[in-house]
Amino acid sequence: MKIIWKRGFVRLVLVAGILWMLLILAVLSFHVWSCQSSSVFFSVICNKESKVYNFLNTWGFVPKQHRCPIPVISNPERIVIPEGRTHDQIVKNISYVMEDEDGSQSSPLFGGHQSWKQREKSFNLSSSMKVHCGFMHNGGADMDLVDIEYVKNCRFVVASGIFDGYDVPHQPSNISERSRKLFCFLMVVDEISLDFIKENVTVREDHNGGRWVGIWRLILLKHSPYDEPRRNGKVPKILTHRLFPQAQYSIWIDGKMELLVDPLQILERYLWRGKNTFAIAQHKHHRSIYEEADANKRRKRYARPLIDLHMKIYYHEGMESWSPKKRSVSDVPEGAIIIREHTAMSNLFSCLWFNEVNLFTPRDQLSFGYVVYRLGGAFRFFMFPNCEYNSLFVLHPHTREHSSKVEWVKSISEFKGNGSSMKESRGGLGLWTPYPGDLSSVVLPKVARTSKAG
Repeated sequence: MKIIWKRGFVRLVLVAGILWMLLILAVLSFHVWSCQSSSVFFSVICNKESKVYNFLNTWGFVPKQHRCPIPVISNPERIVIPEGRTHDQIVKNISYVMEDEDGSQSSPLFGGHQSWKQREKSFNLSSSMKVHCGFMHNGGADMDLVDIEYVKNCRFVVASGIFDGYDVPHQPSNISERSRKLFCFLMVVDEISLDFIKENVTVREDHNGGRWVGIWRLILLKHSPYDEPRRNGKVPKILTHRLFPQAQYSIWIDGKMELLVDPLQILERYLWRGKNTFAIAQHKHHRSIYEEADANKRRKRYARPLIDLHMKIYYHEGMESWSPKKRSVSDVPEGAIIIREHTAMSNLFSCLWFNEVNLFTPRDQLSFGYVVYRLGGAFRFFMFPNCEYNSLFVLHPHTREHSSKVEWVKSISEFKGNGSSMKESRGGLGLWTPYPGDLSSVVLPKVARTSKAG
């Protein structure tokens, strides 16, 4: 009798446990749906100050990734595309340095051998400017002729990139027929990634030799310009206008992202509605580049002493920690999406941003706010809420995580002797070039670690 009772009790506990798990899943689903809806009825659940929200959060029912509704036009067919191009008031013409001007440098570099004097001059705005912007002669990142011809017809571009075989292309969802005809979906890859993609998904080749994975046209960049794959990935991300010079509008998304929103809706929401030419999301956790640098060191995203040196140069040059007194809502973007109209000013900003990434660490979120600061308010952009960013995509995990010895370096001395082989040979050279200023007395501002996230 006791055995039967015990078995019945165990079954009851199991059934209760299953019902409890189902209840948790139901509440989670309900909370995610309700917080993305526009109903005022559900606002109490989404309000972080409410008792209901605190109860759900205490019991672990609140999803960690916060989302909010995006105020897009529901039907892409009804979106009116502006005629013509936006004209800038300050910078009207931009050209690019293609050869090292002194001619004394022996090895061609994709980013060139930009001097400290040239760097300083590039921030002085005028109506006509000539700046470094990658793609130096014989510096690498070469496209096949068939792809060069194809992208000449791309005025509207959704671009992404996969380097070092981290990912496979993720097909976007909810793309209207109008956008399928209007946009070129261009996935930039290196040789390693192309081989990896061919091994894991179906790659179709058209009669002109173009390679396709679903809606994505694969664009091969031969002769990678950098030793560091993360730095290679910054070429199509930041210099989209250089790879695809005929494009008027572009939306960059990281390779690990699956786009959920029609690109026409994105352009209307983030550019055309507010008459913007550049839009990027606010970082979820950090507003100061010094907070972001601290997080990068903790997560070993690059050599810690080199991140410190990078930040000391910026602090020496007047870059203060973010405060509410600044013009922008944050100095740190969520760089996985960049929405641009390729105007002269937008292109100049992208060039200057890339030059900082080329000169210092490949962590582009550390350089974005600095370039905004150096342009003194002349560059206007829309930094939208992070919760909208989370509603634009599904984030897929990398097929593997990138790692290199340089990420574990704790002191400059480790780069000496046999450790000198860890230095990048084609990027980050500004960290090893004598800086024209005294950094010995620079003390970086203290950082309050307000977030457990890295």
